[in-house]
Amino acid sequence: MDNLENSVGNVAASGEYLTFTLGKEEYGIDILKVQEIRGYEAVTRIANAPAFIKGVINLRGVIVPIVDLRIKFNLGDPAYDQFTVVIILNIGKRVVGIVVDGVSDVIQLNSDNLHPAPEFGSVLDTRYLLGLGTVDGRMIIMVDIEQLMTSQEMALVEAAAA
Repeated sequence: MDNLENSVGNVAASGEYLTFTLGKEEYGIDILKVQEIRGYEAVTRIANAPAFIKGVINLRGVIVPIVDLRIKFNLGDPAYDQFTVVIILNIGKRVVGIVVDGVSDVIQLNSDNLHPAPEFGSVLDTRYLLGLGTVDGRMIIMVDIEQLMTSQEMALVEAAAA
């Protein structure tokens, strides 16, 4: 089965994806990167960390950085409620958590329902978008979660991975 590492030219590959919501939009990430899904819990703040890095949690003896994607993607102020979840990811040799508004489901995408990310010029940063998926009339924004989590602006995650 193809996965995101096999994507070509920033277009998502066929495979299974976990979908989640941020605001009114639905996003998808490679299911093979997901370790587990947990309810949101209090985090330990890290001094001088960027606003989108909420802090860290201790997950069975592993210190896990927690990134709030609503803040990272500038989607307004996050609201933490009973639906807010943390998706625990395996990125390279690191474990990282991302806070999302809710998890939808696992979907299967193939080349028929995957489309390249639109070009926005310099107005919008599309480095972390693999494309758009369509399933049952839903438009899903496919995120290259590994590219996002290992990027330069994710200083805490990159430093931990070094």
